[in-house]
Amino acid sequence: MADTQAIFNRVARHYDALNNWLSWGQHWIWKHMVIGWVAPQPGETAVDLCCGTGDLTGLLARKIGAAGKVWGIDFAEAMLAIARQRYAHLPICWYEGDVLQLPFPDQSVDVVTMGYGLRNVTDRLGCLREIYRVLRPGGRAAILDFHQPRDPWLRAWQAWYLQQVVVPVASGLGLADEYAYIWPSLQTFPPGEQQVAWARDCGFQACHYPIANGLMGVLVLRRP
Repeated sequence: MADTQAIFNRVARHYDALNNWLSWGQHWIWKHMVIGWVAPQPGETAVDLCCGTGDLTGLLARKIGAAGKVWGIDFAEAMLAIARQRYAHLPICWYEGDVLQLPFPDQSVDVVTMGYGLRNVTDRLGCLREIYRVLRPGGRAAILDFHQPRDPWLRAWQAWYLQQVVVPVASGLGLADEYAYIWPSLQTFPPGEQQVAWARDCGFQACHYPIANGLMGVLVLRRP
């Protein structure tokens, strides 16, 4: 975990600009889709895991309002520092910590979101179990991450883009090694079917939705 934590602390200053440029701004569409799937309501309690600079956290806070509670949790202090400054006008609690040991009692949270985090945790199944633990019955979660498309041409394009476009662009900012990790991390990230199987083993009702032509995916969960 320490190596991944160090990567995100190093990229924090350029993280948002690179996300916007490399996704052609599409990441905002995908994040709004995540919010739509969990349907946060005014007054609820929501947690954004691996919150980074706070994109999903801010969207949650705008839906839930001051009557509820919104937490953004990340292990990279440099990311959280940007999030605190950017969303200082919203009622959000920021917490530096491990998503495998959440600081919440059992069944105390209504909504959980996670953007590009599950792929990077050391125990993916353990992370899903922890989400299940903190969600109330009827609680919802949505997890956005990269996805390997079924189409072989799209898979080849994804490999080319991540290795021949993303890494060289990041290299111009002195971050080649930090962004080179994305492709190998995707090779070990299970497909949607396996994610759903894990989630159901934890007790969730679960579906996985490929989006962006299968280049991204969202795991949607509900605790019965």
